[in-house]
Amino acid sequence: MKLQFLGAARQVTGSQYYVEADGAKVLVDCGLFQERAYLGRNWEPSPVRARDVDALLLTHAHVDHCGLTPKLVREGFRGPIITTAASADLVELVLRDSAEIQMEDAAYKRRRHRKERRKGKYPEKPLYTVEDVQRTLPLLKPVSYEQNVPLSDDTSVVFHDAGHILGSAMIELRVRDNGEPRRLLFSGDVGQQGKPLVRDPAMPTQADFLVMESTYGDRDHEDRGDIESQLEAVINQTVEAGGNVVVPVFAIERSQELIYHLSRLRLGGRIPPVPVFLDSPMAADVTAVFRRHRECFDLETWQMIANGDAPLRFPGLTMVRTIDESKAINRHKGPAVILATSGMCTAGRIKFHLRQNIIRPECTILFVGYQAHGTLGRQILDGSQEVRIHGRQLWVKARVEQVFGFSGHADRGALMRWLKHFQTPPKRLFLTHGEEEESLTLARHIRQKLGWDVTVPEYQQMVELT
Repeated sequence: MKLQFLGAARQVTGSQYYVEADGAKVLVDCGLFQERAYLGRNWEPSPVRARDVDALLLTHAHVDHCGLTPKLVREGFRGPIITTAASADLVELVLRDSAEIQMEDAAYKRRRHRKERRKGKYPEKPLYTVEDVQRTLPLLKPVSYEQNVPLSDDTSVVFHDAGHILGSAMIELRVRDNGEPRRLLFSGDVGQQGKPLVRDPAMPTQADFLVMESTYGDRDHEDRGDIESQLEAVINQTVEAGGNVVVPVFAIERSQELIYHLSRLRLGGRIPPVPVFLDSPMAADVTAVFRRHRECFDLETWQMIANGDAPLRFPGLTMVRTIDESKAINRHKGPAVILATSGMCTAGRIKFHLRQNIIRPECTILFVGYQAHGTLGRQILDGSQEVRIHGRQLWVKARVEQVFGFSGHADRGALMRWLKHFQTPPKRLFLTHGEEEESLTLARHIRQKLGWDVTVPEYQQMVELT
C-alpha cells in the first residue's frame, strides 16, 4: 500500500491524498489551496494522472477539501466521486459558487491589469468554469454513514460522522493487502463536541495507519465566555459608534451557526434591530440542504424543530444573492452587520466590503473562524496596519476583533481524547492539515504522552504502508 501527500502537508489548505492499494488508485479529497504562498499549486497539473484515478473520496464540502475537483475532471478524471448524501448536495453548491467566484475574480483581474497595463502572477482566467462543474456533478455518488462501499475486489470504504459540518466524514479504507486486512483511516476535519446543529464526532477504535488533522495541534481553544455574550458586546459597541460589523464567514455551517446565535440575540432583545446582510448566494440553498438532511442533526436541533422554532430565520435578516444587491449594501445608511464569504478573505464579496469599511475607525472587522498563514484575513487579524485589497494599499483603521468558540475543529485536548479511544496504537500516525509548527508541536506531544510513531509529512512525500 502506498500513500502520497498532495496537499495539506505542513500547511492547512489543499487537502488531497493519493492511495494505491490492491491495484486500486484512489484520491481522498481534492481541495483548493488558499494560502498566498501556495496559490500557484492550484494552477499546476495534478501530480497524479487524473485519468488513472479509480475513485475520488470526499471527506466534506469545504472548498479546501473539494474545490479542485472540477479541474481534476477537466484533466481527465471520470471515476465516481463518493461522499455522504448531505455532502453531495453541499458539494454541488460549493463548486458552483466557487466557479462563479473564480469567473468574477478573473474578469475583475483582467479589467484591473488592462487599466494598469501589467500582467499578474497568475493567469487572467478562472481555474474552472460553471461548465466544468456541470461535467463534474454527474460523477457524484452519495452514500450513507457506516455503509461499506466496495472500490475493488479487496478494497472498500466506510464513512464515519466527523461532526465538523453537515455531512462531514472520517474516511476508513479497508484493504486486504497480501491476504492481510488493513485499515487506513483519514480523520478529515474532526469537529468539536457540543456544537449546534450537527452530531458529535464518531470515536473509531481501530486503524493500522492514521492520517489526522492538526489545525489546532499546538493549543486548546481560548475560553472568552459564551459566544453570544461576545457577539453582543462587539455588535452593541459598533452600533453605538455608528459603524458596520463586517464578518468574513465560511459559506457552510459557520454561517448557519452565526445566524443561529444572532437570531437568539435579536429575538431576546440583546442587540438592536439593525439590518443583518448575509452576502452569499449559497445561503438560501444551504438552508434547504439542511432541511433535507435532518438525519445529520443532533438531539438539541431536533428538539428545537419539534418546538416550532426556526433557528435560521429572524426579522431583519436579508439573504443577498445578486452582485447588484451586494453593491447596494454599501449604500445603506446607518449601522449594519455584514456577513460575506470567503471566510479567510482570499476571494469573493468580503473583499469589497473590507475595502469599503476597513478604513473607517467606527467599523469593526470581526473574525469568527480560523485564518491560515498568508491569507488576507490572517494579515488583518495579526495587526497589519496596511493591507492590499484589489491592488490597493489600504490603512487598517477599523477595530479588529475575534469571537472565540466558533471553531469547527477539535483543539489539542480534544484530538488527544479522540486518539485515546484507539484500542491499540496505529503502526504510524501522519499529521496533516496544520501549519508546520502546529503539526510538529502536536507530534512531539503525542510521542511524549502516548509513545506513538508520528510523522509530519512533506508536500508530495510518498510512503510505503507496510
